[in-house]
Amino acid sequence: MKKSVRLFTLIELLIVIVILGALAAMVAPRLAGRSEQARRRIAKADIESNISLALKMYEVDNGAYPSTEQGLAALLSKPSSEPVPQNWNGPYLEKKALDPWGNEYQYRYPGTSNAESYDLFSKGPDGTEGGEDDIKNW
Repeated sequence: MKKSVRLFTLIELLIVIVILGALAAMVAPRLAGRSEQARRRIAKADIESNISLALKMYEVDNGAYPSTEQGLAALLSKPSSEPVPQNWNGPYLEKKALDPWGNEYQYRYPGTSNAESYDLFSKGPDGTEGGEDDIKNW
């Protein structure tokens, strides 16, 4: 008995490659804008939940939010500048708060947009404040 071994021909391999290329060409445009959209959602979640929760816990422990000068660093280590928190029970965050584009989140207390609270925002992908790409808590 002879066993017949059939191998793929070059034409068959090229057809498979063309089909895979066509599938990739159809799927790639649909996924292209998704990574930027995901980054914006991550920044929004950080601002509205993660960092906001840490700031609220800080405020509950100390009676006030960190000052603008103390910034979000006050959530990682006890500030030594005025007003020094007497009941600091942190760290309130696990690591430095960076947005999905690698920039620090911006924080102001008291806020200019939220006068009775704080302003918390990301400068967005362009890294400049005041653009339409900013992600804010107001």
